[in-house]
Amino acid sequence: MASYLLPDLHAGQRRVAASSARFRVVACGRRWGKTSFGAITCLRTALAGGVAWWVAPSYPMAAVGWRMVKQLAVQVPQSDARELDRRVSVPGRGWLQVRSADDPDSLRGEGLDLVVMDEAAFTRETAWTQALRPALADRRGCALFLSTPKGRNWFYHLYLRGQDQNETEYASWNLPSADNPYLAPAELEQAQRDLPQRWFEQEHLARFLEDGGGVFRGVRAAITDRTTSGDVFVGVDLGQSYDATVFVALQDGYVVGMDRFTGVGWALQFGRLQTFCDRFAPARIVIETNFQRMFAEQAQRELPYPVEGFVTTAPSKRALIDALARAIERQEVTYPDLPELVNELEAFEFSETPAGGLKLGAPAGYHDDCVIALALAYRASCRGVAAGSFADFSGYDVPAGRVAFRGL
Repeated sequence: MASYLLPDLHAGQRRVAASSARFRVVACGRRWGKTSFGAITCLRTALAGGVAWWVAPSYPMAAVGWRMVKQLAVQVPQSDARELDRRVSVPGRGWLQVRSADDPDSLRGEGLDLVVMDEAAFTRETAWTQALRPALADRRGCALFLSTPKGRNWFYHLYLRGQDQNETEYASWNLPSADNPYLAPAELEQAQRDLPQRWFEQEHLARFLEDGGGVFRGVRAAITDRTTSGDVFVGVDLGQSYDATVFVALQDGYVVGMDRFTGVGWALQFGRLQTFCDRFAPARIVIETNFQRMFAEQAQRELPYPVEGFVTTAPSKRALIDALARAIERQEVTYPDLPELVNELEAFEFSETPAGGLKLGAPAGYHDDCVIALALAYRASCRGVAAGSFADFSGYDVPAGRVAFRGL
């Protein structure tokens, strides 16, 4: 194995590699190098004659690991990489395979010397407990768990076992993005300036936060009752069937009015918007126009108030929500106790997509119409949003042809 030119590990990776613990749990920040470390660890096991699996939460994410494995395998003479089943055989009896945990039952049956669970926090616990853990039994195999935290789920509980001195088979580490010497410090400094503090702590400091992927911090602390003065700004998020249409009026950073409804035709929606705006005489209205550009054009023609359209793309939504998250965290945006708005703000989250990017929006079964309308009203009051997000810096790796956030 020493004759093969495998990539060098950085200091943090070497610390984990040097551990003799059977189950190693690594909570690491983005760009720490978990994918390359996991692939190298699998290949080393195969070169020693063992059987290793590199397991990702989903099939598209497994494709990222497979690319890395293939790049390493070409450096091993007489290795055989089979694209169909994502398996690499090396001289001797060793081999490794890249698998996905989309269907945990598909992971049953193999006897393994090593399993690497990449982004374990985003994988269902049953993939480990019911499929992969039993596969290690007959060979007394080992496991390496690598992930950015996602709240305090089962990955967090594994991490705690690694911190317990009585758990002799477990070891765990908390390794931030800055641990990677190839990541420019200036990029992290910029991310810290641009991000709400909680996002930075979870994504780059690899801290386990109670509310996991929640975007907005201090949601209930921003509930208040106060008087306001000055110009009013209105944000409009349009919907018709499943999604609601929401109007939000913001004055002096405080929500002074909100209208939320579903199942209303466009003509009646326009009439409701006209009534809502006549009540507040807004200085500016911003309307989301992705699937109803004509609605905004009608508003520009017929309403006696300045109207702007807003096209939601992945980058524009990221910047829009970043700005609102900072404003709520600093209590620059506050609101009365409006259950629909408060519940949506608390549920709104960022999470990993199957391709390894980030998704921003409401979880399955929830809505984010009130959130978007409030964010548009805040944008109207600011004449734009501050640029910058944790996914904007050059070291953030997004698969080719994709953006860091996928609009819902």
